[in-house]
Amino acid sequence: MGRFDRVYAWFDDRLGLSKAQTFLGKAFPAEDSYLLGEVAAFCFLLLVLTGIFLGFFFEPSTTEVTYEGSVAEYQGEEMPEAFVSVLNITYDVPFGMFIRRLHHWAAHLFIASIGLHMLRVFFTGAYRNPREINWLVGTALASLAMAAAYTGYALPFDEFASTAASIGYNIATSIPLLGDPIGQIVFGGDFPSTATVPRLFFLHVLVIPLLIAGLLGLHFVILIRQKHTEAPRDEDVTGREHVDRDDDSVVIGLPMVPNQAAVSAAVFFLTLAVLSLLAGFLPVHNIAEYGPTDPASTPSLVMPDWFLMWGYGFLKLTPAWMSFDLFGVHVSSEFVGGLLLPGLVFVSVAVWPFIDYESEPTHFGADPLERPVPTAVGIAGVVFVMLASIAGMDVIVADLVGSTTAVIRPYLTAILIIGPILAGLTTYAVLGGFGNDEQAGGRATDNDGGDRSDARSDAIDTPDETSPVADKDGKQPEDPDE
Repeated sequence: MGRFDRVYAWFDDRLGLSKAQTFLGKAFPAEDSYLLGEVAAFCFLLLVLTGIFLGFFFEPSTTEVTYEGSVAEYQGEEMPEAFVSVLNITYDVPFGMFIRRLHHWAAHLFIASIGLHMLRVFFTGAYRNPREINWLVGTALASLAMAAAYTGYALPFDEFASTAASIGYNIATSIPLLGDPIGQIVFGGDFPSTATVPRLFFLHVLVIPLLIAGLLGLHFVILIRQKHTEAPRDEDVTGREHVDRDDDSVVIGLPMVPNQAAVSAAVFFLTLAVLSLLAGFLPVHNIAEYGPTDPASTPSLVMPDWFLMWGYGFLKLTPAWMSFDLFGVHVSSEFVGGLLLPGLVFVSVAVWPFIDYESEPTHFGADPLERPVPTAVGIAGVVFVMLASIAGMDVIVADLVGSTTAVIRPYLTAILIIGPILAGLTTYAVLGGFGNDEQAGGRATDNDGGDRSDARSDAIDTPDETSPVADKDGKQPEDPDE
């Protein structure tokens, strides 16, 4: 026995390394769209690493200090320490501007990859039995990612960040019965407060990242336990063993080690390369232009980032007359537009697997073209969010059409209601939903006239016949010729 074998045997006796071979052989479907989840995970890793770097130099304080940095415009002025520290990071700390930009774009790609990943899962029906729990986890991750972004861009305490934080404070305190306690806990009391930036900093760098990390870990554990969904197969697959096209007890794909590990490494470096290019060539929020917070003024144009724009659109379109009293409790229009309507969107997303329910486990993805009802609902939802985002940019829309926001808001409201309905009905009609009741119900008929789930009857990709085959536990079967 060689030296390496003796070392391995020593660790194997104590840690049971040989038992990990089954786990390392877990199969991953060789489809590019399945890598979106990995992109999100890698973005979160980069967010943590760049956030640690930025945390060394950021001061979560609103105490007035004298600026003595490189920006001549503010030289010698008394400004909030949080604002001064971000100026120093951007213009005086080596690589500070690059790392800040990298952190910014990683946050955007993190949310975008989560959204695209959820759209892929939705349109292929991969949320169905037994994966409803992981869909709920993914929905929670999406909401936490938005919360992390909001608490992050409120930290510089410049004029823009202060205005964004004040909007969030007003929405939070509008919650019936619980508004004032939430305002005290999250924002440190009446805004602006000296405790606002420290509270948001604590949420941004510790509480929310820990929750995201925990949900990501839970997401991966459930995924490993349940195995991946797989695209329907056109025909039987012959590799190390013969697998029937309808056999959902095995997964056709690449083993985790070394094949999928190599793919994941390539995805990580590609993600890093794309974010580095964005950070190198595209600027981010210019706090020097906005200047430190000034309670006596408001920026002429304040809009959130694209991933929060749809919620801002709800807030813009909610009329003041929607405020009302219910059993002695005041419900304001700010609460309706800022929290209630966005909350209903998230609730609708979360409960969808229990509406489009399968009583039997479904391990194959579905062709969206063969599922008119879910696909139409999904298209309507995407259009709804897009139109709400446009409503959030009502100031720009008003300038484009040469009108005022007060004039165009009723039209934006009507479009927000009618547009998704028309998009959903059009999609349903194009997919033949009105002409084929059986197809509309998400069922397809095979060539023999038998009725079976569309998730198994319509193939999307045909796996290579030489693709490795994994059993239901993810273990690569032994070659009978060995």
